[in-house]
Amino acid sequence: MKKILFDGNKNIISEKLKEAREQAGLSQSQLAAKMQTLGVNIDQQMISRIEKNQRFVTDYELACFCRILNVSLEEMLSAYYERY
Repeated sequence: MKKILFDGNKNIISEKLKEAREQAGLSQSQLAAKMQTLGVNIDQQMISRIEKNQRFVTDYELACFCRILNVSLEEMLSAYYERY
């Protein structure tokens, strides 16, 4: 299987996701539970791997993270916009 990385990263939201989750006062388990209510099959370990930049993020996961954490897509992707 071909590994798809962007500048050596599996995702570009890892730091912003953790920051937004902590600002919202949610644990990884709580965020996973809220994601599941939106129909996203994700658990605490998957969120941990995303925050450690060890897992890819799908477009629908990104949209749901933004909705739950009440942040814009631009804010979640700001590390990318600042760098490139």
